Amino acid sequence: MNFYDDVLRELIAAVGAALFFGNLIALARRRSDRHRATQRAVARGRPGSPVRGKVAATRNRDVLPAAPLGRTVGYRVIGFVVMVAGIAAIATK
Repeated sequence: MNFYDDVLRELIAAVGAALFFGNLIALARRRSDRHRATQRAVARGRPGSPVRGKVAATRNRDVLPAAPLGRTVGYRVIGFVVMVAGIAAIATK
């Protein structure tokens, strides 16, 4: 076996694991992120708020209050498949 082949297998497993566990954390934080986003929206809407002038600048950006459920679950599935494939490639060398 070549050293670079081993490293590539380990990187594939690591990227799959990062995608899987990163999206798992995003799913776990959905409720707290949504709650924090509503608090920010209320603070920006108050008269005399120091961040009120910055609202117009941030309206055009795509700021998600919570991770979209379908996309997050889909990425978790992809991450799990890639992680298992990487681990299987490491185990069968």
